[in-house]
This record gives sequence, C-alpha cells and structure tokens, in this order.
Amino acid sequence: MPLADSLRAVFGLLARLVLAFVLAGSAVLKLASPGSSRAALATFDLEDERLRWIGWAILVATELGLAAAIVAGVEGAEWLAAALMAMFAAALVGAIMRGRAGAPCACFGSRSTVGWGSVARNLALAACFAALPFLPERSLSTDEWLGLGLVVALLACVGLVIAVLALAREVGMLRLRLGPSSALEIAEEGPALGEPTGLARSFGRIAETGMGLAVFTSEGCRVCHGLRPAVATLSDSPVIDVAVFDEVAEHEVWSELGVPGSPFAIAVDPEGAVLAKGTFNNLAQLESVIATAERRRAEEAVSA
Repeated sequence: MPLADSLRAVFGLLARLVLAFVLAGSAVLKLASPGSSRAALATFDLEDERLRWIGWAILVATELGLAAAIVAGVEGAEWLAAALMAMFAAALVGAIMRGRAGAPCACFGSRSTVGWGSVARNLALAACFAALPFLPERSLSTDEWLGLGLVVALLACVGLVIAVLALAREVGMLRLRLGPSSALEIAEEGPALGEPTGLARSFGRIAETGMGLAVFTSEGCRVCHGLRPAVATLSDSPVIDVAVFDEVAEHEVWSELGVPGSPFAIAVDPEGAVLAKGTFNNLAQLESVIATAERRRAEEAVSA
C-alpha cells in the first residue's frame, strides 16, 4: 500500500480513537461527579429526582456504549453518536431560548455550562462523528501498531504534564484562598506585646499550665460559631488554660484590651503579660498564637 494511503488509514484510526475517547471521557466525568451531573439535568426541565437518576444513567450508558462500539468498528455507531451530539446541541439551544444561559449542563464535568460555545462544540462533534464512515479503514501491521502506540504514549505524557501543571495551579489557588497558616498579628491591634494585663485572673489553671489563651468571640460571628468545637478541644489541654470572652457579656474586657474584632486571641503568661496575639480564622491559626507564645517565652528564657 502506498505511503499516502497508509497515512490516511492511520489518520482514520486515530480519529476514531480520539472521538471514542471524547465520548468515554464525557461519561467518566459524569461518573466522577454524579450529584452535580444529575442536578444539572434540572436545567433541561427534569425536576423530579427519579427522572434525573434515570436520565443520568441512560446518558452514561449511551456514551460508554457508543464509545466501545466506535472503537470496535460497529456499523452505524458513528451515525448514532452524531445524532446524540446533535440532540445535545438542540437541548442546549432550547435551554438558551428559555433564558438559562450560564446554568450548569454537566456535558463535560460539573463546570460545563449552557451557552452558544457548548452548542458549537456539540455541533462540531456531530460533524466529526458523521465524517468517520467516510475515512479509510484497514488493519494495521505490527510496525504501524507500534508506531501508533508510541504516538499515543507521547500524547499521554504531554497530557500528564498538563494535568500536573493544572493540579499545581489549583493547589496554589487553594492555598491562597485558605489564607496564611498563622494568625494575623498587628502591633496596633489589642494590647502591646509584653504589656501586663488583668487576664491572669480569668484563668483557673494558669499557674499549673504556665500559659493562658484568651479567645474573643461574638454572637454574630459565623467563624466563631464554627470554631467552638476546636476551642473546646483546646480547653481540655493540660498545657494551656483557655478562657472565652464574649463581645457583649465581657464588653469591658474588650474595651480595656482594645480587641479589634472577633475571632481574636491573646496568649499570656501566669502574670498576665502578653506573649502573642492575633486574628485567626481556623484552628491552625489559633494554634499558631500558642506556638508563637511558646517560642517567645523560650527565647526570653535563653536570653535571661
């Protein structure tokens, strides 16, 4: 067979594999996020939960079945896949006409949304599936299969590199959203470091533990409510005594110490001198106040 015919045959096989992979990938993404995928079917007027379950299962089974049939070369599978993509495009157009542009469609994962771009994508896929029967087909030789496998392996490596880079970016964005791992300590907020306070009188075990942690909360603070179990856990610690000061009930203490807001924490020694302070939003940041206080107390002991 001439080289040109061989290349066309390889191209036809690659096109078949790629399009089958697109179908299988769509089904796998639906399986990876079943809840959001089923919920997205409400965009297409499937309000009943049972109907969404049935529709979701039919879509996944159809996409996987057509992908397998296309790879196996089953006659007519390409036309059925083209019809499925055209049906998806029509459903998306109907949703746009009903004013649901931007709503989730879960076509390719939970982030897919209704829009003209999604319509164009499905129409393009329909055209590609419809073109498959017109591409040349033949059985490949062993050398050709090896070459094809090498190309697929290289493409997989490139995809893996892209996936790792994307994952690294997502991790970085997550770290930015989570914020710093230590409490925000601003010199002008709250009592000055080393300043003696009357907080020592509010602790019952500070002479035994050697350190007290004053936690300032308010009733309207949602973060404070979420952190109550964590603060309660710290209260059972044998190495630190914890006291909670409500913004209303202990308003005088708040005013005296110049607490800027909640949640806020101040670590003091048995004499009530401030060792560390700061605004926190999670347990790790609250624990950082304790860690900073312990570090400063150790540094003072060494310098003394």
